[in-house]
Amino acid sequence: MSDLQSQFEQAAEDVQSLSDKPSNDTLLKLYSLYKQGTQGDVSGKRPGFTNPVGRAKYDAWAELKGTSKDDAQQQYVDLVSSLT
Repeated sequence: MSDLQSQFEQAAEDVQSLSDKPSNDTLLKLYSLYKQGTQGDVSGKRPGFTNPVGRAKYDAWAELKGTSKDDAQQQYVDLVSSLT
């Protein structure tokens, strides 16, 4: 396992125990970076207007299209570090 991969997994655990809940924008960024870092580019249909949370998540992830998994993982680690 690469050093980045282990840092990413640790950051994913650390984010669960943050003392303060991040803003919704930060939560969306965390979500999208995590998805990009684990699954790559977004796939599937964009949720309909009756699912605004799903749409926001989809759109945030779609903004990262083309970002490599390693870049997304590093950004995720950096963001979690700034929150702890």
